[in-house]
Amino acid sequence: MLTKAPRGTKDVLPSEVYKWHYVEKIFRSVCDKFGYREIRTPIFEHTELFKRGVGETTDIVQKEMYSFEDNGGRNITLKPEGTAPVVRSFIENKLYADAQPTKLYYITPCFRYERPQAGRLRAFHQFGVEVFGTTNPSVDAEVIGIAMAFYKELGISNLELRINSIGCTECRSKYNQILKTYLKEKLPKLCKTCNNRYERNPMRIIDCKVESCKEQLKDVPLMIDYICDECKEDFEKLKENLSLMDIEYIIDPNIVRGLDYYTKTAFEIVSNEIGAQGTVCGGGRYDGLVEELGGPKTPGIGFGMGIERLLLTLKNNQIEIPKPEGLDIFIATIGERGAKEAIKLLHKLRLEGISADKDHLERSLKAQFKYANKLDASYTIVIGDDELDKDIVTLKNMKSGEQIEINLSNIIAELKSRL
Repeated sequence: MLTKAPRGTKDVLPSEVYKWHYVEKIFRSVCDKFGYREIRTPIFEHTELFKRGVGETTDIVQKEMYSFEDNGGRNITLKPEGTAPVVRSFIENKLYADAQPTKLYYITPCFRYERPQAGRLRAFHQFGVEVFGTTNPSVDAEVIGIAMAFYKELGISNLELRINSIGCTECRSKYNQILKTYLKEKLPKLCKTCNNRYERNPMRIIDCKVESCKEQLKDVPLMIDYICDECKEDFEKLKENLSLMDIEYIIDPNIVRGLDYYTKTAFEIVSNEIGAQGTVCGGGRYDGLVEELGGPKTPGIGFGMGIERLLLTLKNNQIEIPKPEGLDIFIATIGERGAKEAIKLLHKLRLEGISADKDHLERSLKAQFKYANKLDASYTIVIGDDELDKDIVTLKNMKSGEQIEINLSNIIAELKSRL
């Protein structure tokens, strides 16, 4: 057990981490172009934040949170999602006092106790964006646009955007009564989880994944048919804005999202390349969340996407992430004088922005060159007594095999002219 990672966790090894750097760089670049700024929140928060923000009836709060009591007797939870911590920070740091809207993005680890499966782990990572301070559907479309632009930048094209409106507090309250009337006779045939949701959050029953429940709910009344005039107008503007941005979409009235805080716009981006769990991005509007958590009345909208699932989607789409270049130069050494000179030169090269390394295991010269090949070095030199006495080394291009003699004292300038 000591040398085995806990179930549902995974190491990101040096041979794979370049893929993470690549997608993180592109995500930051896309967010920067849309005018979003990065925010970083703690890995753990007070448990009450997620109970109030995510919702006590959700699977996350009821079944999946990693919660514990710390040495000070405080109830603490490892963050299971990114939105509630960002809202907490927005309130605590009075970002609502700044010019609005506030546009933020984050890259964060998250933790949920659930059954590990393709692209879904217990310790995972998320990209996300949040916008506060406006109800304009143009921002809803912009948030969706960020996600779609990101996927396009990565070369992923076979995605499906699904949108829905789950109404405001008022029209949803009326709809819930209609829904409960419909569900009442079906409760004996629905699963235990659905029965538990009946009183506290009946809309979540529509999202049930149990096949027998799906069968019972074939003719369930849908929220989109009962939304108020304001919600209808906002949804029409969202569709119009997406069309103006040339973003194709499908209206999916079964999208309700899994968290309690969502209102009006709800959306999912779906891929058919990762097996049964096809949703690669989910988000929507949450106009009451800031107020629910103790802040001023402030509308908000955002999305989250799992990085592990994104990488799996790239793999299944056969999209190759470019590998980073290797070392600029490897210094092979002969003898003690050469080893000492290499240490001095290595440091100078690195300070000049040239990536470099040397042998640290006193290998033979032949073995040092084999090691240089494994490090994918662009150039190599050998430093020994003869090279030091003559101030001349042979600079070898490891790709072409070309070799030239240069002054050792001039190697930095020579390398800079070639790299």
